[in-house]
Amino acid sequence: MEENIFEQRIDLSGLNRAVYDIRNEIGRVIIGQHQMVDLLLIGLLCDGHILIEGVPGVAKTLTAKLMARIIDVDFSRLQFTPDLMPSDVVGTSVFNPKEGDFRFKSGPIFSNIVLIDEINRAPAKTQAALFEVMEERQVTVDGYTHIMRAPFIVLATQNPIEQEGTYRLPEAQLDRFLFKIDVKYPALNEEVKILTSQQAKTQGQMLEEIRKILSPADIQHYRSLIQSIIVEPKLIEFIARIVNETRNNPALYLGASPRASLAILKSAKANAAVKGRDFVTPEDIVEMAPHVLRHRIILTPEKEMEGVTADDLIDNILKAIEIPR
Repeated sequence: MEENIFEQRIDLSGLNRAVYDIRNEIGRVIIGQHQMVDLLLIGLLCDGHILIEGVPGVAKTLTAKLMARIIDVDFSRLQFTPDLMPSDVVGTSVFNPKEGDFRFKSGPIFSNIVLIDEINRAPAKTQAALFEVMEERQVTVDGYTHIMRAPFIVLATQNPIEQEGTYRLPEAQLDRFLFKIDVKYPALNEEVKILTSQQAKTQGQMLEEIRKILSPADIQHYRSLIQSIIVEPKLIEFIARIVNETRNNPALYLGASPRASLAILKSAKANAAVKGRDFVTPEDIVEMAPHVLRHRIILTPEKEMEGVTADDLIDNILKAIEIPR
């Protein structure tokens, strides 16, 4: 009864219909991987970039392409390689002999949804080219600033296993990603469904049948709704305590920044809205925290040698802090 009263304060019916339709459309092509799809949706609603990590063949790139097809916006794809230069990403000034001056030729980063495949294959100077555009949604070249069109989301993939020809992502780069999604292998019954579905149609045919669901105006409207989601002061303090604990934990060499606190807050509000609520619960925060924190913290060498993972440590932190009720 109480939940119905809460739902009447902010009308989330349009957003909930859109989420239902998007899940159905993606589910026609992607079997399983429900958590990845939901986190991509939440990232879109939070205006946040997302890092997707998983072994080859678990539909990381395909899911990112599907998200772009469902939204009526421009899409570009960048394959990062060790010889990629910053100008190959953001663009460069080209001499125009007719006018006798230089004109800026924009790079593939100038799009709405940008898929960067194997982001950890490019060296530090190319990674640095993404710092400004990911944080400020603009590119500065030769003293001129070029503003990105909204929405602007970077979806990046990386393979955790293969290390040859890869570079560790700078901490400043990692901190710009709202989430890091760990994609697992499908379950046995899901793999049977994958094989069965692709007997009838090719992947390309299934992609062609995907319909557009969201416009840029829809996204902007839903983002403004999410800003209005109610968060009680005790839950804001709960978020601050979680992040503060990462900075004081002896098992951690590097804790999370204030950007992480804001990311947990925004994603918890979006998670509540996706579930049809206009108020955040402690469960929303606990659910979002691992995806926000796992790429922002660095364990001490001793803990890494013991086999402790970032997720293990985050789980311990969440269990040690009393959940407000």
